[in-house]
Amino acid sequence: MRLIKPTRTAKLKSMKILYIGDVMAEMGMSAVEQVLPGLRKEQSIDVVLAQAENVTAGKGFSVADYERLRAAGVDGFTGGNWTTFRKETLNMLSDEKIPVTGPANMVECPGPGFKYVDSPAGKVLIVSLLGKIVGRDAEKPVTNPIEKIEEILASQADVPRAATVVNVHGDYSSEKVVMGHFLDGRVTAVVGDHWHVPTADARVLPKGTAHQTDVGMCGSLDSSLGVTLTSVIPRWRDGIQTKNVLETAGRMQFNGLLIEVDESSGLADAVKPIRLIF
Repeated sequence: MRLIKPTRTAKLKSMKILYIGDVMAEMGMSAVEQVLPGLRKEQSIDVVLAQAENVTAGKGFSVADYERLRAAGVDGFTGGNWTTFRKETLNMLSDEKIPVTGPANMVECPGPGFKYVDSPAGKVLIVSLLGKIVGRDAEKPVTNPIEKIEEILASQADVPRAATVVNVHGDYSSEKVVMGHFLDGRVTAVVGDHWHVPTADARVLPKGTAHQTDVGMCGSLDSSLGVTLTSVIPRWRDGIQTKNVLETAGRMQFNGLLIEVDESSGLADAVKPIRLIF
């Protein structure tokens, strides 16, 4: 695989990959539909990837919503702790022709945890990993994400490709930063999500891997990560258990990371956080 021992001399041309943070329910899909077609054309983006674990009513990913986001211009999807919530998602995970991945190290998740999508420059490998600690799902059985990514990269070493994007869905910033540096120079990008809040650390690491600890989300802005404030505040103020109610009105946000890739090496030349509020 060409990314294992990259050569950063004699740059030929670049491709652009956009990674979109957690698409949160109906407002998230609406934000993608409103922003992505124009953004993709304006920035000459070659490949668009998106985090899909919260797409359908905040939990999981339906076939109908998969088709909707594909029509909006998303080429491939990563997953997280809610990926296995809907039975219809499981078939998509297992079908190698459908570019939907779930965490490779999540024991209950079917599929290999990686898929390929096509680009003008060649195939792009997308890998989905779950952090060891993910909020309320901290007890879900997972294997070591570092060991798993090593296994995947070794198994795909002989597959020609233009880029490799690794997603780490988890709570610990330290874990996501460590993964970035561990894979620096070996993959195109390591992008984190799950917080729904973008971090201000988007950069190209010393050996050429793009990294951002958390890309953020797409969906409601004036909410608690996509959930109405009226349904969440009593939980924190009064200590009572409340049900999450998804926000369906108000301002929206679109968050992503635009990665410029040197096609001669498969590594990142530049990154640009995309944050739109409307």
